[in-house]
Amino acid sequence: MARSRPTYDSIKDEESETLLDAKVPTRRKKRRGVLIILLSTVIAATIFILAKSWAKLSTAGPKKNVILMISDGFGPASETYARSYYQYVNKLPYNYTTPLDEILVGTSRTRSSSSLVTDSAAGATAFACALKSYNAAIAVDPSKVACGTVLEAAKSIGYTTGLVVTSRITHATPACFSAHVVHRDLEDIIARHQIGDYVLGRQVDILLGGGRCFFLPQNVAGSCRQDDVDVLEMADNNGFSYIQSRKDFDKLKPKQKLPLLGLFTLDHMSYEIDRDSKLEPSLAEMTAKTLQMLTHATGNNDKGFFLMVEGSRIDMAAHSNDPASHVHDILAYHETIKVVKDYVKSHPGTIMISVSDHETGGLSLARQNSEDYPMYRWLPEVIKRVKKSAYILSTELLAYEGRDKERFIREKILFGGLGIENPTEEEIKWLMENNDQLAIEFYLGTMVSKRAEIGWATHGHSGLDVNLYAYGAGTESLRGNVENTNIGDFISQYLGLNLKKITNQLSKNNASFHMVDEETLNRLTANNLMHYHHQHHHH
Repeated sequence: MARSRPTYDSIKDEESETLLDAKVPTRRKKRRGVLIILLSTVIAATIFILAKSWAKLSTAGPKKNVILMISDGFGPASETYARSYYQYVNKLPYNYTTPLDEILVGTSRTRSSSSLVTDSAAGATAFACALKSYNAAIAVDPSKVACGTVLEAAKSIGYTTGLVVTSRITHATPACFSAHVVHRDLEDIIARHQIGDYVLGRQVDILLGGGRCFFLPQNVAGSCRQDDVDVLEMADNNGFSYIQSRKDFDKLKPKQKLPLLGLFTLDHMSYEIDRDSKLEPSLAEMTAKTLQMLTHATGNNDKGFFLMVEGSRIDMAAHSNDPASHVHDILAYHETIKVVKDYVKSHPGTIMISVSDHETGGLSLARQNSEDYPMYRWLPEVIKRVKKSAYILSTELLAYEGRDKERFIREKILFGGLGIENPTEEEIKWLMENNDQLAIEFYLGTMVSKRAEIGWATHGHSGLDVNLYAYGAGTESLRGNVENTNIGDFISQYLGLNLKKITNQLSKNNASFHMVDEETLNRLTANNLMHYHHQHHHH
C-alpha cells in the first residue's frame, strides 16, 4: 500500500516541533544566566550595604547622652554631713558610702573672673560656655558678649535637650544654659529666652521646675513680672505643652509630645523637708520622668540628649544656715544620683557628671559655743528632730495673730517645728519681738545649729574647691583638680560641639539682643543682694 505523501502543513508542524524542542535548552540556559547575574548583583549590593552599616556602627559606637548634675552650694563638708547624718538615722556601719562617694574623681575650682568667690551665675556660665565670667553674668563673657552654651550647641546638631531644677526655672543655673542676659535678676527676659523668644529660637525641649510667676503677666495674681507679657501664651504659640500640677505630672508618658514646660510652683519649689508629695514631684521623680521622655524622643535618632539637673535648694538652705533643710535636700539629691546612675548602667554611651558651682555657708561640723575647750563631736539627733524648714516656721510665726504668742512659739514653732524643748529666756524674748521674716529664719537656723554643734562662717558663698563626681565610660580625663571651665570643655569634646559657632550666630544679626539700658543695670547692681535675702529668693 502506497504511503500517503506528506502535506505542507504536516511538514510544517513537524519542523515546528523539532525547532521548539531544540529551543528549550537554549532558553533555559539564558534564564539561568539572567538569574545568576541578578543573584550576584543582589548579593553584592547586600554585602556592600552590610559592610557600610557595620563600618558606621563600629565608628559611631553607642548613642551619646550627657547628664550634667549640679548640686548648688554643696561643698565637701556637706557631703560628709549628709553621709554621717544618714548613717546615724538609719543605723548604718561607719564605712557606708553614699551614691556620690562611689564615683568621686576629683575637685573643681570655683573662682569667677571678677572674684575669688563666685556666685551661681558665673559658676554655671563656666559649665555652660566653658569660660570664666563675672558674678551675675548669665551666659555672657566678661565683656558682656553672649557666649554659646553646650545646650545650644548640642541642639544645633540634633541633640534633644532638657533642664530639671527645684528652683525657679529662670534662676541663675538653668538660665545660663538657656538664656543670655547681663545680669541674673533679669528673669523677665530669661523666661522669654527659655521658650524661644530670642535670636536662636527654641532650644530647650523639656523644662521642669518652679517659677511660674515670671511667666505670668503683671496683672495676674502671683506674677513677678514687671510687664504685661504672657510668657505662657508665648510658650503655647511656640508649640509647648504645659503642666503645673502633680496630677498633670503623673499623667506624663514617655511618648509625651515635646517641647514640654512644667512649672509646679509660683516661686521656688519647696524644700524637701516641707514638700507635700501630693502637690509637688521630687527631684528624683522629675529626673526619672524626663529620662523616659528623652529616651523615647531620641529613639529613632542617631543623636542622644543633653540634660542638666540641679539640686537647687541645697544652696538656699545653706544661705539661711538651716542645717535640717540643707541635709534633706542633699539626701534628695543623692536619690536623684541613684536614678541617673541606674540609667547610665543600662544605656552605654551615657555619661553623668556631678559637680557644684560653689560652696555656700562655710559649713563646718564643729562649733565653739562657749569659751571652754569644746568636745570633739556634733549631734545628728538634734537635726533628726526638726520637722519643718526655718523658712516655713518664720512665715508661720509672722502670720500668727492669736492671743498667746509665747505659747505658740514654744509649742508650735520650737517644739513642734524644731524639736527644741529647752529654749532660753533670751531666745523666747527675741522671738516675741517684731522681727522681719528673714531675721527670724536666720535665728531659728542658728538655734538648731548651736544645739547640733554645727558651724557656719557666712550667709553667702565661700571660695572653696568643690567635689567632682563622674560616672560612665570616657570620664577619666576629669580626674584630679580641674577648673570649672574644664567641665564645659569636656562636654563639648564628648558630644562634638562647636561653642564658637553658636557664639558667632548669637552676635550675627543683633549683637546687643541681650543688653539692657544703663538705668536698669545700675538699679540691679545697686540692689545686688535683692534676691539673696528677699522673701524666698536666695542665690
